[in-house]
Amino acid sequence: MFLLAQATNNQTFYERNYGKLFALNMVVAGMLLAVILWVSVRLVSRLRRGKFGTRLLIKLALIFGLVGVVPGVLIYVVSYQFVSRSIESWFDVKVEGALDAGLNLGRATLDTLSNDFGNKTRAAASQLAETPDASAGLVLEKLRDQLSASDVVLWSGSGQMIASAGQSRFQLRPERPTAQQLRTVRNQRVMTVIEGLDDPQSAINNAKIKAIAVVPQPSLGLLAEPRYLQATSIIPPTLVANAIAVQEAYREYQERALAREGLRRMYIGTLTLSFFLAVIGAVLLAILLGNQLARPLLLLAAGVSEVAAGDLSPKPALQGKDELGGLTRAFAEMTKQLAEARAAVDKSMGQLRAARANLQTILDNLTAGVIVLDAEGRIRASNPGAARILRLDLEAWHAKPLAGIEGLEAFGAAVQQRFDDFLSERSPQGPDHWQQSFELNTAHAGEPAANIITLVARGAEMPGQARLLVFDDISEIVSAQRAQAWGEVARRLAHEIKNPLTPIQLSAERLEMKLSSKLQDGEKAILEKSVHTIVDQVESMKRLVNEFRDYARLPAAELKPVDLNALIHDVLLLYSREGDATRGAAQVPVRMELDPAAPRILGDAQQVRQVIHNLLQNAQDASEGRPGGSVLVRTQHNDTTRRVRLVVQDAGAGFPEHILKKAFEPYVTTKPKGTGLGLAVVKKIADEHGARIELKNRVENGVIQGAQVSLSFGVAS
Repeated sequence: MFLLAQATNNQTFYERNYGKLFALNMVVAGMLLAVILWVSVRLVSRLRRGKFGTRLLIKLALIFGLVGVVPGVLIYVVSYQFVSRSIESWFDVKVEGALDAGLNLGRATLDTLSNDFGNKTRAAASQLAETPDASAGLVLEKLRDQLSASDVVLWSGSGQMIASAGQSRFQLRPERPTAQQLRTVRNQRVMTVIEGLDDPQSAINNAKIKAIAVVPQPSLGLLAEPRYLQATSIIPPTLVANAIAVQEAYREYQERALAREGLRRMYIGTLTLSFFLAVIGAVLLAILLGNQLARPLLLLAAGVSEVAAGDLSPKPALQGKDELGGLTRAFAEMTKQLAEARAAVDKSMGQLRAARANLQTILDNLTAGVIVLDAEGRIRASNPGAARILRLDLEAWHAKPLAGIEGLEAFGAAVQQRFDDFLSERSPQGPDHWQQSFELNTAHAGEPAANIITLVARGAEMPGQARLLVFDDISEIVSAQRAQAWGEVARRLAHEIKNPLTPIQLSAERLEMKLSSKLQDGEKAILEKSVHTIVDQVESMKRLVNEFRDYARLPAAELKPVDLNALIHDVLLLYSREGDATRGAAQVPVRMELDPAAPRILGDAQQVRQVIHNLLQNAQDASEGRPGGSVLVRTQHNDTTRRVRLVVQDAGAGFPEHILKKAFEPYVTTKPKGTGLGLAVVKKIADEHGARIELKNRVENGVIQGAQVSLSFGVAS
């Protein structure tokens, strides 16, 4: 259909694209036939299965298909005859004669213009017979106006330009007449040529008539050289355009006349293809329309089958205004109430499941531990927070007594007793829960190192004689409170004790200086010994006060990238010199196992240096006197957690259990002369750096081989 619409205006476009569009239409036709075949197979399958509405659908499809095909055949026959005869009428004898006459008329007009211009040029050449070459330019200007020419040139017999008027004056090498043209002019006295009609695109503005005539000679001298007058005139563009149009029309008519049989076949083929597409479309439309009519009955039949099978969900209904649509809506309304009732039940069940899921999610994400006990103290339920705090897999102890769990015997018994006391003493006006703090040792069996945590627990009664136990780990809070309290104590002690120490020392030294010369040797020795004792004790008190002051005034850490390995090397060199100066041969050797791949950590270099120094001094003090004892300093990089771990191990006797509980608190020490501030300062610096610190005894074959302190620092980005 698109080709037929374009053929009358653009025959070339029609012929160029006919093959492509014909193939494209064949592809579309094949696709439509495939769809019809697929639908037909489905109808046959439905018919064999005895599905309701299939026979009605086939009947409607046949009726609609017949209604569409019969008129199509009639239109095709009429159109076929019309196209065949119309194409023949296009190529009439009168049309061909008119085009031939127009072509001859154009040629005759051009010939007449050419002959007339040649005669005028010949007459003008006679006016140059008595004109010498030197003054020929002025005469050529007059002749140009007389001939209405665009260009006039006077040539010599040898082809040299003598004078010119018009466009040739501005050309460096004007076009010369050929030798053949000059010979023709000598024989015929004048010659005309029409140029520029070869290219139809530029012929309208470039078509011209060129005339060459012999200039008569004034004498019969044998030595006089002949001259030639060349004049050029532009052909009117309207005349050229009409001539070219007639010529093109004649040529196109002749081409179509020769190809009219092929054109007729193309038109008939397009018409036939359009007919088949229309028939296929009519059949497909018949099937679709039949399906629309049968759809309400099919929906109703499917709904009845579902209800018979016990499916009471809402049924689809059509919104049409006909009786079939109303029947589907009535059926859907009939099952609506039962469907709503079932939906309400499902909604209630869903809300119950959602509430349970929400409660479980809350319990799973609580940082506090939650345990539900029965009246006998057996575990009925617990959350991950409880397992994390107690460091036990409570799922494995389900339905077992809390007091029967290894390591939690005392805690379970205390909780059970607290519940019994609370329930026996509870009054209507009293609180509905009890609260108490506990200290637990969560270390596993066989580990001498204790891991003490402080819990604050709250208990309440639940329906069905169940008991709810909620607890949280407040060890870090207690530790922070203790550190804060010790800092305040250290500040006050440093202020109150340091002031009288100097007067005491000065007074003792003055007494020695005043009385030493007045006493006998025995009494003098007693005086000197007493003063020396006072001075030594004052110095010890000053050191103690300074350490308390440093602990209380520890500055805030300035975190920067620090090379931990390089810092350990520097501290060990300095520490070795200090050891050589103060302890001599008793110094305990220090071994290093540094991870070369350890990146820089984020820390305060001065404070980290103090941490290393404190840990090394404690380790050497603990290892002193042990045969073969040594101190190990190790660094380890964990790329997964992006942290660097510093480990210091000694070969001492380890920490007693009661020391491990409070090892990081001030004034807790196992040394006879220690102040107990070394690990407290290390813990405070670790907290400032966000580092995780761990203290434990190293156990091999059930024997304590020493203590180990480790700090885990974050990697600098």
